[in-house]
Amino acid sequence: MACAGCSTVGPDGKPAGCKSNGYCSTSGCNKLGVFDWLTGVPLPSGQQAFDGVEVRFKNTRKAFYRNVGSLQLMPGDLVVVDAAPGHDVGMVSLTGELVRAQMERKKVTGETYELRKVLRKASQEDIDRWHVARKLEDDTLFTSRRMVADARLDMKVTDVEYQGDGTKAIVYYTAEDRIDFRGIVRTMSDRFKVRVEMKQIGARQEAGRIGGIGSCGRELCCSTWLTDFRSVTTSAARYQQLALNPQKLAGQCGKLKCCLNYELDMYIEAVKSYPSQNAKLKTQQGTGTHMKTDIFTGKMWYGFKKPGEPFIMAGFPVEVVRDILAQNKQGVEPEVDLNMVDAVEEKVKTPDYENVVGQDDLTRFDSKNKSGKKRRGSRDRRDRQRSGDQGAQAKAAPKKEGGREGGEGGATGPRKERGPRPEGQGGQRRRGRGRGRGDKGGDRGSAAPQTPPAT
Repeated sequence: MACAGCSTVGPDGKPAGCKSNGYCSTSGCNKLGVFDWLTGVPLPSGQQAFDGVEVRFKNTRKAFYRNVGSLQLMPGDLVVVDAAPGHDVGMVSLTGELVRAQMERKKVTGETYELRKVLRKASQEDIDRWHVARKLEDDTLFTSRRMVADARLDMKVTDVEYQGDGTKAIVYYTAEDRIDFRGIVRTMSDRFKVRVEMKQIGARQEAGRIGGIGSCGRELCCSTWLTDFRSVTTSAARYQQLALNPQKLAGQCGKLKCCLNYELDMYIEAVKSYPSQNAKLKTQQGTGTHMKTDIFTGKMWYGFKKPGEPFIMAGFPVEVVRDILAQNKQGVEPEVDLNMVDAVEEKVKTPDYENVVGQDDLTRFDSKNKSGKKRRGSRDRRDRQRSGDQGAQAKAAPKKEGGREGGEGGATGPRKERGPRPEGQGGQRRRGRGRGRGDKGGDRGSAAPQTPPAT
C-alpha cells in the first residue's frame, strides 16, 4: 500500500513522500505496476532496443506509445504523448523488451509504427498545466452527477479524467442498459468549456479505478495487479464447500469475488480423487447421504436418518468411505460407529518467551517506592502485632498454683500488701509493662530498685 506522503506532489510533479520518482519497489505509488526483471540484462550484440513504451495515466488507464526520438526514458519519467486532439501527460511505467511481452499479452499489434508517439519529456510548463487540469476533476465529477440526476438518466458517473492540456475530459460511467447521452454531452460541454467524452465501464473496472480495501484487509486486486477479469460463477464456491451467502461472496463491485478462482483448480483436482458425492453409504445404522467434504482434513461427512430416531451426522476418512462403498458393491452393509469421537491430538508445546533475568517484567514500574518513614512505621506495626500475639499466648497458658510470678499472691489466696516505696520513686509510674520490658522503671537504661519484702 502506498504511504501517505506519496499523495503529496511536489513542484516538479514527483511524489514528495518516497523520493523515488513515483516508482518505488513495492509498486505502491502506481496501480497495476509491472516488475521489470530484465533490468540490467544487456541486449545481444547487434540488436536494437524495443522502441515501445508503456505509459500510465490516472488510476488504472494505460496505453502503449512509440519512442520516435530515441529518448532515454526510465520508469517514473513524465512524458508528453500524442492525443486526439492535443496532447496528454503521463508517467512511464515500463520500457524495454517487457513492453513487447505486455503488448502480446494484451493482444495489441506488435508493430510499433501503428502506435501514437511520445513527443518529449514533460517540461515544468507542461506539468503546471497538467496540475491545473487535475484540480478541476472533483468539481466536474460532482457537477456531472447533479446534471445526470436532473436529466433522470439511469447511469452512475464514477470518475472524471482531464487530459494533460486541459482541452478534453473523459467521463466514466456505469449503467445496466445502453444510455442515450447525446443531450447530456452537449450540456456538459457548454458547462465546462471542454470537449467531453463519455466512456462506459463495468462494475469491476469501476472498483479498479476507485480502489479500496477488501475484506481480507489488503488493497483490491483489480486496482493493484489484476488486469484480466475472468468470469466467476457460483460453481467455484460450491467446489470449495463455501456457503452461498451473497454478502460474503460478493466484493465491493457487487459481483462475485475474483479470488474465488485463485484456488479453484486445486479444489477441482482434489475433488476428482475423492469418491463420488452422489454415492450413498449403506450401513446397518442406515443409509448415509453426502453432506460436505473437508479437503484439508481428508474427511467426508454423511447424514443418517432412521424413522423415529434423531438425525446423525458423522464424518469418515476417505479410506473408510472407499472401503464401505467397496463392500456395498459386494452386497455387504458394514456396521459403523456413527458417534465416533476423533482422537484428541496432543498439542505440540511451542517454546515461549521466558523471563530469565527478571528485568523485563511489565509490572515492575507499578509498585511505588516507599520512603524510609513508611518502612519504619510498618516495622513498628509488625513488632506491636508480634508482642500482642505473645501476650495473648501468655494469658491463654494455665496459671501456676500458689500465686503469680514476681511475688504476687495466688489466684485464690488473699492478695499481699506491698510495702512503702523507697524514697525518690514515689511520683514515677512503672512503664512498659505491656511492651515486654519486665520490671524496669520509668527511666530507660536504668535498673529499677527491688521491691522490699512485705511486712
